[in-house]
Amino acid sequence: MIINLQRKVKLNARAFAAFVDDVRAAVVETEGRTFSVAFISDRRMAELNKLFRGKDSTTDVLSFPHEADEFETHKENFLGDIVISAEQAKRQSEENKLGLETEIKQLILHGALHLCGYDHETDSGQMNARELELRDKLGIDV
Repeated sequence: MIINLQRKVKLNARAFAAFVDDVRAAVVETEGRTFSVAFISDRRMAELNKLFRGKDSTTDVLSFPHEADEFETHKENFLGDIVISAEQAKRQSEENKLGLETEIKQLILHGALHLCGYDHETDSGQMNARELELRDKLGIDV
């Protein structure tokens, strides 16, 4: 599921559905599993970043792995949620001289890798290497 919960950056959230399918096909760890993507505002992203990471600022993407409780059996194939600040993505696309669509695709891939357990803040470069490999495989121009 892809949902647009912000109004400041014009984008067609549904246009990324095919890319999400491509990510699910390319990232072996997501095989048979799903995840959702939500586009949110900087304000909401800053709130989430403060609440869940203790950082008092906005960020581009956050991932929330799904943890099923003992009564939940119907969501065992659900990896979790990826939230993207559309405003931050737009700023980054301009700074990096990339199209907004390319920037968002990179963020979706980055978020999906986090849902699969990768963590660039604690690993020794494995997530970065995997992400670069998958960008190439998925045709994300950088």
